[in-house]
Amino acid sequence: MNRQEFEQLLSAWKQGELTADEAFNRWQATSSPTALAKAALVDLDRANRCGYAEVVYGPGKSIEQLLEVFQIQELAGQSSLATRLSTEQLDGLEAMVPGIIINRLARTARRQKVSTAEAPSGQVAILTAGTTDLPVAEEAAETVRWMGGAANLVFDVGVAGPHRLVEKLPQFQEADVVIVVAGMEGALPSVAAGWVRVPVIAVPTSVGYGANFGGVSALLSMLNSCAANVCVVNIDAGFKAGYLAGLIADRRDD
Repeated sequence: MNRQEFEQLLSAWKQGELTADEAFNRWQATSSPTALAKAALVDLDRANRCGYAEVVYGPGKSIEQLLEVFQIQELAGQSSLATRLSTEQLDGLEAMVPGIIINRLARTARRQKVSTAEAPSGQVAILTAGTTDLPVAEEAAETVRWMGGAANLVFDVGVAGPHRLVEKLPQFQEADVVIVVAGMEGALPSVAAGWVRVPVIAVPTSVGYGANFGGVSALLSMLNSCAANVCVVNIDAGFKAGYLAGLIADRRDD
């Protein structure tokens, strides 16, 4: 816990928003850089080092393990995000965590730290080539929102209908950073990058026919983009794209 967080904790106690026991438990929870859970060692210091709390990768974890991490982070005053969750995990978290935000298309669950309302930190536009790319795009959007940014989805603007992208220019040209999610031949990031003066994060998806090779063809196309402002993350890596975009947008908003 840094000085600013300690002062916020004292202020919450003085204003009656926390009892003395609650304030003490929250301070105690953050007095160590890690917290031992039954099946994990939760990195509570990551928010201080990196700006954002540890994110939970869902596959292989029980609902009880996910709940325990969420509870540890809540006690430390941190927001929580879990990705790649199954329907069973989503159902369990939704039933047991008050105020949790579930996105079934993105397969994510997030719990935002209780705080005063703040303006979004940065604007992120997320473009998809087709409707089938939406789950990856939604994962990116949920990540941006967890980081405190605003995510604007612009979907189904692939290169097969070039007029659709031009019609949507006002929705993404003024963003701080643009994420472009595309499968098939992966051409959309290069085209979109020619319309903006900000970083474009390209996300290849495993959407496509046989020679798409599970997204490898889109990945190679994006890596070979001739647009200088395009960088590329891994196949179907919506979380990674959203996290990078959130960092960029947050810096530009300073």
